[in-house]
Amino acid sequence: MTVHLRVDGIATAYDRIDVLHGVTLQALKGKITCILGSNGSGKSTLIRSILGLTPPNRGQIEFEGTSLLGLPTHKIVSRGIACIPEGRKVFPKMTVEENLRVGAYQLSNETELKRRATDVYDIFPRLMERRKQLAGTMSGGEQAMLSIGRGLMADPKMLILDEPSLGLSPLFVKENFRIINDINKRGITILLVEQNARQTLAISDYGYVLSQGRLVAEGAAKELSENVEVQAAYFG
Repeated sequence: MTVHLRVDGIATAYDRIDVLHGVTLQALKGKITCILGSNGSGKSTLIRSILGLTPPNRGQIEFEGTSLLGLPTHKIVSRGIACIPEGRKVFPKMTVEENLRVGAYQLSNETELKRRATDVYDIFPRLMERRKQLAGTMSGGEQAMLSIGRGLMADPKMLILDEPSLGLSPLFVKENFRIINDINKRGITILLVEQNARQTLAISDYGYVLSQGRLVAEGAAKELSENVEVQAAYFG
């Protein structure tokens, strides 16, 4: 299998205090790779390191065999990596349509922009119905759809999702994971960063468990779901 993203021995610090300690992982092309961890485990710092927002002090990060270190975030995004941030962060005073256009800000071809928007509306018919509605007036579940749709407007090769189930109703959490699975079936590599272990492992191919900035377990998703320590930490 082709390795899409490779993170090799990275250490990332805030104010000279290491948050990540020699983290090594990979995401295979066309697969769903998950990173599980509780609050404070270093998940968000890992995402920031990959995106160049908080560059690591040591180690290497490669996408499609090319180093991402030293690149500004917009250049990393242009390589084909899109991130759906924790808490959705839609632009509340912009319409659905305007929010989607922001996701394709590097694109000037109007025909291609409309094609991408049509693809997003195919995945999320509700966004098509509400394309003229202000994002801030939508429900949390609808904003989650919009946040993912905005990420897809960049036509990414890999999608990083940071806590996509956070703050959603149980019904929409289930729907959200179904959507993520469907997006993966369209050929997009997924890096899914979550606390919701049960549903995350149900759709993932491979997973890693992060604790206090260190990887403490990894394996095929089925193996992790049956791991006694992982069960104790996440399934109660």
